[in-house]
Amino acid sequence: MRLCWAVIRPATRLALTAAALAATAGAAQAGAAPCWFENNVVVVSGEVMGVIGDFVLDTATPQTVLADSEAQAVGIWDTRLSGEVWLAGVLARRKTATVETLDLRTGALPTVVSGVIGADVLKDYVLDVSFQPCRIRLSAPGKAPPFRARARLPMTWVAGRPVVGASVADGPRAFSGAFAPAIGADTAIRFSDTLAHAPGAAKPKELYPYGVLRPKLRALSLAGVLWENLPAGLVKAEDPGLAGQIGTPVLARYRLRFDFPRGELLMAPAADTPKREGPRRKPRP
Repeated sequence: MRLCWAVIRPATRLALTAAALAATAGAAQAGAAPCWFENNVVVVSGEVMGVIGDFVLDTATPQTVLADSEAQAVGIWDTRLSGEVWLAGVLARRKTATVETLDLRTGALPTVVSGVIGADVLKDYVLDVSFQPCRIRLSAPGKAPPFRARARLPMTWVAGRPVVGASVADGPRAFSGAFAPAIGADTAIRFSDTLAHAPGAAKPKELYPYGVLRPKLRALSLAGVLWENLPAGLVKAEDPGLAGQIGTPVLARYRLRFDFPRGELLMAPAADTPKREGPRRKPRP
């Protein structure tokens, strides 16, 4: 293949947390919020285990993560936490998060990021994502508003991630497999490194996430649409059933509904997105 977001100080954090609890108590079945689409990554305000900040939202990250620097700034030194996650006015209880260094993942973003909210929090809900303007909505099963889909893809789970079927080709060879749709991944497509390689790459490590090499993939077919000459890369193999991930350079062309309870990914052209108030990007301080 050719591929052959100012930090809130602790006292203010407590006041805001109490206000958020008072404002949203008893109203956790559905909620919406603006997000920011920065460097092809969806970023949204939220609260994880008492840490308030901006978080990358990623459907292809199986476990929610707090940045160690942000956790330590509020006196958290444990590496694994249990508690609550607030997102778009919805309270998710009895969730877990790990505490890790996220400098590589968040270094390219122009704002401070407190962590990554992953599929483990999202899987109990219906998640709607619009990219232009950026907005998300979480709904409890059976509470989501109507969605006019142009395509519906069956969605299953592999290695803690939702996956859909897609077909790819490097020219002479073609392959169909399960790919995780990743709204927190900035590369069009990445493959498990057991399935693809880039012959002649001078620095193979740069083919992986946060690296700079983007070899071209000849073709991707997703939901009946053919994409050609896409920037691609690799990820470390985790599960034989996981072929890789499809990122926002492809997904941002659509309005998406991840109906996790029903096991469906619904897609509509972005042009069908209703006009709404809200910033496209996070205002600078």
